[in-house]
Amino acid sequence: MNKKAILAIIVLMSAALVGIALIQGYWITRSVQLNQEKFDKDIFEALNEVAERIRRREVNNALERFSQNKDDIDIIERPTFSKTKLENDINRSNIPLAERIDLPALEAYLRQEMNNRGIKLEYNYGVYSQMSRSFVILDDYFVFEEDLPDVVHTGINKGLFDTPYRVELFKDDRLVAPGILMIYFPKVNRAVWESVWQILAGSFLFTAIIMFCFAYTIQVIFRQKKLSEMRTDFINNMTHEFKTPIATISLAADSITTPMISENKEKVVRFAEIIKQENKRMLSQVEKVLQIAQIEKDELKLNYSDVIIHPLIIQAVEHINLQVERKDGKIICELNAQNDHIWGDPTHISNMIHNLLDNANKYSPEKPEITVRTRNISQGIEIEISDKGIGISKEQRKLIFDKFYRVHTGNLHDVKGFGLGLSYVKAMITAHKGYVDVKSEIGKGSSFTLFFPFNYQLSGDNSA
Repeated sequence: MNKKAILAIIVLMSAALVGIALIQGYWITRSVQLNQEKFDKDIFEALNEVAERIRRREVNNALERFSQNKDDIDIIERPTFSKTKLENDINRSNIPLAERIDLPALEAYLRQEMNNRGIKLEYNYGVYSQMSRSFVILDDYFVFEEDLPDVVHTGINKGLFDTPYRVELFKDDRLVAPGILMIYFPKVNRAVWESVWQILAGSFLFTAIIMFCFAYTIQVIFRQKKLSEMRTDFINNMTHEFKTPIATISLAADSITTPMISENKEKVVRFAEIIKQENKRMLSQVEKVLQIAQIEKDELKLNYSDVIIHPLIIQAVEHINLQVERKDGKIICELNAQNDHIWGDPTHISNMIHNLLDNANKYSPEKPEITVRTRNISQGIEIEISDKGIGISKEQRKLIFDKFYRVHTGNLHDVKGFGLGLSYVKAMITAHKGYVDVKSEIGKGSSFTLFFPFNYQLSGDNSA
């Protein structure tokens, strides 16, 4: 999959996610709005019903008082008498607002109307006198004039003043009603969001899952793309690495079969040695690939024994030194470790050192200067192999131990390999319970440090 296709997929999936989020946001907002409208409607209906019941109660109480007085009975029985007229007379009688309201009845009416509409929120209520410009009732008690200074600045008072939930009490044909019934819900948002939060939580949850899957998919796509590129590079490098020895073997075999060469024993031996060396070279490359495959499957068996590090280093240096000298370079050994005995597999330890030396040479384009140091630290030995080559960037240092990954060499095209060397080093040092560390700077070279512990030894046998 090419880069344009991946970008197209990312854009389309991102657009789909944004669209889903916008649609969900719209319906959640709409649901909250509808809940708010229903809540407001229920509250106003409840308040109007309470105001009506207070009005009826006052009129019925007045009628009851009339019926207990013989003179008033005659007035009630007159054809011209009406409850409306009685109510208007009461409104014009200038009776104080607080005296016209039965407080226990008001509290009971409010509680009942709220319960009838399924409203379970706590609330504060008050009755405000438009004549005295003050509250005459706050919650379940009357507010007397001497109490006003103590309640004017309370939180309840402020909430009631600001509340939109209010209805007029004892409204008649006058322009201004004598009182206003107000109710305030400190936690009104809870009622509005109560039936939405589950939908909201589910929406966030599933959106998060989709986003996680989206991010994971993109990550997998890029990882597979990178892996595909590295495998392609590996195949190309492997083809190149095998092509040269195969061509050399073919040429040597053809030469041996010619009469001029076959009759010359020395030349036959020489070409046979070339075939042997090139065959050994191919076998070594195949072994590298097979070892990595075994490491991945956790099938690689290591033969542990007491290993003396310095002779292995000297042997590896002698093996690579010829290639370094061809480029007018040099290898400096500073083997300062007093104790160079560890428990490990000598073959794989030798391979690790050889791989690092080979990399130091390959990535030092002119006159390689490679230094090999050993030193003892707490509980082990460190082997440091440093060079003054092209260096490795910070971004590349995160990837150099990945299988098939090879450091970009810019204009250098003679750096061969499969991209398996450092992956192998990482796997082997981990198998030896040690670690590998790298320090590098572009243009100034790299330094790889291997740490092997002294006391790592398998119990019972010498295989792993």
